[in-house]
Amino acid sequence: MTVDPALAAFSSSGSGSRARTGVILSHGFTGSPASMIEWARYLADRGFAVRLPVLAGHGTTWQELARTPWERWYEGVETSYRELARETDAVVVAGLSMGGALALRLAALEPVAGVVVVNPGLTIADPRARYVGVLKYLLRSVPSIGNDIRKEGVDERAYARTPVSAVHQLAQLFRDTTDRLPQVTAPTLVFRSNTDRVVPESSLEVLQRRIGSADLEIIRLENSYHVATMDHDQELIFERSAAFIEHVTAGTTA
Repeated sequence: MTVDPALAAFSSSGSGSRARTGVILSHGFTGSPASMIEWARYLADRGFAVRLPVLAGHGTTWQELARTPWERWYEGVETSYRELARETDAVVVAGLSMGGALALRLAALEPVAGVVVVNPGLTIADPRARYVGVLKYLLRSVPSIGNDIRKEGVDERAYARTPVSAVHQLAQLFRDTTDRLPQVTAPTLVFRSNTDRVVPESSLEVLQRRIGSADLEIIRLENSYHVATMDHDQELIFERSAAFIEHVTAGTTA
């Protein structure tokens, strides 16, 4: 069976002096590495050692995601960290949407050099989410949350349906990560779209209120929707994140 490269993990060992810096990228809920692959290649082309895992339950079917606990999503990011921590002098973790929550959780538990998140999710806008623990027994799935992208003709390769049981897992991940935010002390760079129909502004408010880092920068995106890594502001994200990674790892790599 041929694996669709848009849904496959990406790994680069890096080159030159920047190979001593590792970068983990995490895609979002119901999504795939397709939403992050251009960012991963951009950083790899600049010499960084990069890992972009396929999170458990993703890149296959929404039915498989429905059976996957959130702890297994986190394992994908944690495993990438273990690999890069052995191979590099410093690791920066980055994520989109739910991947942003995973990145923040890792930063709360491991000594990362920095955090980069794009429209990170920590809250759910849909009021039905408070009842999702019961709804999952009554409703298997709801319409897709994918492709909130302003640029025309772009496909993030998200699932066509969103499993309700997985939304329950997502809510648990968000609560766990929110509780751990005071432990996140690494420099943190946040990209936030002014128009985002997936993650509410309350997620950013929670992050600002609870994060333990004294070095928090927020960059507003004027021309992108939720999946900003594939939208009109992607070059801004790529360039500013690369500069941030170099800054926070300066002096830590040989």
